[in-house]
Parts: sequence; structure tokens; C-alpha cells
Amino acid sequence: MKIFTQLAEGTLAADIPSAEIVCLTFDDRKRGRLKIKTESGLDAGIQIERGQVLRHGTVLTNADGDFLIVNAQSEKVSTAHVEDPTLFARGCYHLGNRHVPLQIGEGFLRFQEDYVLDDMLHGLGIHVTHELATFEPENGAYAPGTGGHHHHHGDDGHSHGHSHSHGHSH
Repeated sequence: MKIFTQLAEGTLAADIPSAEIVCLTFDDRKRGRLKIKTESGLDAGIQIERGQVLRHGTVLTNADGDFLIVNAQSEKVSTAHVEDPTLFARGCYHLGNRHVPLQIGEGFLRFQEDYVLDDMLHGLGIHVTHELATFEPENGAYAPGTGGHHHHHGDDGHSHGHSHSHGHSH
């Protein structure tokens, strides 16, 4: 079985017409290890770094120089089209507060189908529809390459050169 382990960064799917192709849901595209069957019927595996999410059109390679194109598969999603910017922001805020993977597009937001979240948005005055669509959520602030901030816990090693008896604590 062929095992695809590396991102072929800078390689475009159009440049490799002989590549194997697989369509995966978001839940599968965020897994580091899985067995797959390509569109041509090849049994293969994906073993990538944990925490890495495969985006639509990602190209993987293996030690033999074979290529695999990963595409997003249509799946059950909830989609809300919102024209009012304040209402749109409110919906994004409440979904983000629940750490829901969220796809944000021009005038719409999308998440994996969930009737509890649908009801929450309805309560805010946002109409939600169910559909089969590809799901490409935001990477998140802490995903590799997003420029997110980092938290520091405990002593940060700074010193003021004086005691802390001046009325406040650090």
C-alpha cells in the first residue's frame, strides 16, 4: 500500500495529471493518519504531522515520488446567508465562542450540521439552511502559518531591578 507522508509544497494539481485523487470530508482531512481509497480504486494511506489540516487541492507525495491530490468532499453543513453586517458578526461571535470550526465567506457562514447551533442562530434572527457542500473552515489563530499569537504562562523572566513593594503585583 502506498503511504503519502509529505506535503508537496509549491506543486499545483494541474501540473501532475497522473496523480491519484481522493475526496475527503473535513473530519477526515484533519486526521493525521487514515486509510483511503483513491478515485482510481487504489488502496493507500495518509500519514502526516498531527494537527495539520489538508485543504482542498493539497498535494501530498511519498518516498517513491508518487502524488496524491486531496479534494474536499461535499458533506452535510448548515449555511447561513446574512446580509446585515452586525447580525453576521454576532453569529460568527457566538459560534466562535463555542469553538466551532467555521467557514466564513462573503455574506455567509457555514459549519458542520448541528441542530443545537442552528437553533441558537435562529434565536439571533439568522436563517439557516441545510445543504451538501464542501466545508473549508478557517484555520484558526493557532494553526501553523497563520501568524497567531502565543500565550506565556507563569514567570516570564522579566526583572525590574527592584522589589515589588510599590503597591501592585506583577
